[in-house]
Amino acid sequence: MPSLPAEELTLLRSKTPFLWLNPQLRPAALALEVVAAEQGIGVRDIEAADGLLRSWAPALARLFPELTADAGLIESPLLAFDHARAFGPEPLAGRCFVKADHALPVAGSIKARGGIFEVLTHATALATAHGLIAPGGDKLALLADEARALFAQHTVAVGSTGNLGLSIGVMASALGFRAIVHMSRDAKEWKKTRLRDRGVIVIEHEGDYAAAVAAGRAEAEQDPRSHFVDDENSLDLFLGYAVAALRLRDQLAAAGAVPSAEHPLFVYLPCGVGGAPGGITFGLKHVYGDAVRCFFAEPTASPAMLVRMLSADGPASVYDIGLDNVTEADGLAVAQASERVYLLVREVLDGLYTVSDDDLFRVLAALDERSGIRIEPSSSAAFLGLPLFHQPRCPPHLRSEAQRATHLFWTTGGAFVPAQEHERFLRKAAACGGEAATPLAALREI
Repeated sequence: MPSLPAEELTLLRSKTPFLWLNPQLRPAALALEVVAAEQGIGVRDIEAADGLLRSWAPALARLFPELTADAGLIESPLLAFDHARAFGPEPLAGRCFVKADHALPVAGSIKARGGIFEVLTHATALATAHGLIAPGGDKLALLADEARALFAQHTVAVGSTGNLGLSIGVMASALGFRAIVHMSRDAKEWKKTRLRDRGVIVIEHEGDYAAAVAAGRAEAEQDPRSHFVDDENSLDLFLGYAVAALRLRDQLAAAGAVPSAEHPLFVYLPCGVGGAPGGITFGLKHVYGDAVRCFFAEPTASPAMLVRMLSADGPASVYDIGLDNVTEADGLAVAQASERVYLLVREVLDGLYTVSDDDLFRVLAALDERSGIRIEPSSSAAFLGLPLFHQPRCPPHLRSEAQRATHLFWTTGGAFVPAQEHERFLRKAAACGGEAATPLAALREI
């Protein structure tokens, strides 16, 4: 068993939701300088990733009619959150927002930027190597028959619990690649159906997320024309996720909510293997430095990143401490965090907190009732962070800082959930009983 602090180990084993603050946290500039030296990535790489996505925008608008209004840019809205009525007797001085990645077009989840960026990066490199496009050339050329014929000879594969598989499968198949998604036992049936309807090959595995990834990676290694999107190790995925920070910077500026030392930005991010929240955190720390605080949210049954952050012995799994990794938050059902992401964020991540499945459903139902916004249980985790600042474990200085901060809740998926599946969520919430840990007020788009 990995060596974990006794108090945290007790809380984890008992599945008690709690807030954990990172003792390894360093000033952002220092931590990012170390990452740049050791891992070789920084803000220029994030900007380059944004540039590639923008260069593909005209082609994406042609492939996906839903992108026409935004000229091919895949981005989610920023929603204002009525905090005065949302958080009861202790209203916050700062403003609250929701970054609505549950409404991201094409793939409908936080995984869209990273997954789509990696597929487009691979397609660009492949077409360039075969002389179909010059470096920096017009990506519309890659929608022509000649490019599709080339892509049809190649496979793009991924292992996923669902949302990453959707983003990879939908984008790869749209370009003409043979697309394969290895899905774990946690994946929802409707996600498998959506992929198959797009012509994607879905291979189901009895094991968990790690087993699906391992099987997909092993199969791809046998085929020189197969590109495996490795959620645990891919820097392309990570940088694609990090692009969200640049987009959010512009949205917050337009809303007149630029973070500062006096009024910092607190961000709450649901976490599975760590890639999406890790990339976003990495990007936000580059944009705002110490004026942003990032907190990951994990189910009490699957606190993979928290277990890794607490482990003094290296990589560790939730199974190692007696947890079962069984949660309705399928996108967060991961037993072991990405070691690469851990190394990239261990000194810039401000903290983590754990959440119960019952509270995930309560929040989901409250949000649906009061705003009409439909999210997956995984997305609900973001909304459960703020009450933890009232716990005895929270130091007074952080509680004070939270009172004057801008708070941003980052959703992960939900827009494509079938109506009957959402009704099941609501029935589950009703069976849980009680009030949501975080009452929710109306949202409005800005």
